[in-house]
Amino acid sequence: MEPVTLYQFELCPFCHKVRAGLELKGIPFRKVEVNPMTKKELPALPEGTPKKVPVLHAGGDTVADSTAILAYLEDKLPGKVAFTPDNEAARKLSDEIEEWVDTEFTFALPTVIYGTWGEAIKAAQVTARTSNFGFFQNVGVRAGGSLIMHQVAKRLLKKRGKTDAHRWVEDNIDQVEKWLGDKDFLTGDKVSLGDVAVHGAISCVREFPVYAEIVRRPRVKAWFARVQALREANRAC
Repeated sequence: MEPVTLYQFELCPFCHKVRAGLELKGIPFRKVEVNPMTKKELPALPEGTPKKVPVLHAGGDTVADSTAILAYLEDKLPGKVAFTPDNEAARKLSDEIEEWVDTEFTFALPTVIYGTWGEAIKAAQVTARTSNFGFFQNVGVRAGGSLIMHQVAKRLLKKRGKTDAHRWVEDNIDQVEKWLGDKDFLTGDKVSLGDVAVHGAISCVREFPVYAEIVRRPRVKAWFARVQALREANRAC
């Protein structure tokens, strides 16, 4: 089988969600960083597919959208870990959590990555440092990225009727704690799609102060460490 390629943007929670899935399954892959402004690094996409990350290319297939990609992995590249729980109740909860991540959590997180000018500048620096862009592209990201990112955060807050980005994220982590309860993982004693989605999204903010706020909670911290240990143990070289 030809190598798996993930087209991604470093500060995209959806991309981190896919990376968590690939690593948990132990699937080797290479990353191609996509310029968020030009997106010229993206491969040819199926007709009608939005031109955005993440995109996975594997076995001659090109798959877009994080949910579709994880479903593709589960079906075509099962790897070391299955994401589908054995019982119906856990499967339903796992799907519910993933949908919540896609429609709620991934929209809250950018507001604490880009919310203040200081956060937005740091985000642009992270993007430039982790990219494979050329010199002039990096300069453009650093110069223009901060402004764009800050505006994105402001629009997200307004659209969702929020005024306090950090409170929004705290409320989201309250929900994660509620799902977790006293279990090892979100839907039981094994990793599920819900764990993949939440862990991937939180991984996106590990370089930012909000990460310390998230893992300040003992149960969430212990859960995050358990999933991270599995990712590292299964990660393909």
